[in-house]
Amino acid sequence: MSAVFKTLEAGFEPMTEAQLDAVMAVEREAYAHPWTRGNFADSIRSGYQAQMLCAGPTLLGYFVAMKGVDEVHLLNITVAPPYQGQGWGRVMLDALAQWSRGQSAQWLWLEVRTSNQRAQQVYLRYGFRRVGERRAYYPADHGREDAIVMSLRL
Repeated sequence: MSAVFKTLEAGFEPMTEAQLDAVMAVEREAYAHPWTRGNFADSIRSGYQAQMLCAGPTLLGYFVAMKGVDEVHLLNITVAPPYQGQGWGRVMLDALAQWSRGQSAQWLWLEVRTSNQRAQQVYLRYGFRRVGERRAYYPADHGREDAIVMSLRL
């Protein structure tokens, strides 16, 4: 665990449209094909679980998840690049899993780019299992990229 992780006091707060400038700055820094402002705004308006992990005024990361009948689908989880590799992804997964259990969800689902080996390892270490693949799911520089579908029994 890094020294930064030990010394930063972080907490969750609901993502609102007023905070989307900060969210979009992180999203654009983190991804070659980021979500749009409209994706986040639509998620907030739809009542999805959209949480930001902050240490004071610093946005460390965020996640957006959609509740289903007996499952939760993780749509976006992002750690701000300067804070990656410090355990914040696990902190957000813990919070999401706890919230999901509170919603009586039995499963947590997600998709991850086939090229995103780092994220796949985080999910596998957390207990997710690979359960399928979605062809041409994500936009890519030259066409589309496949997604690996993963699930976690809660």
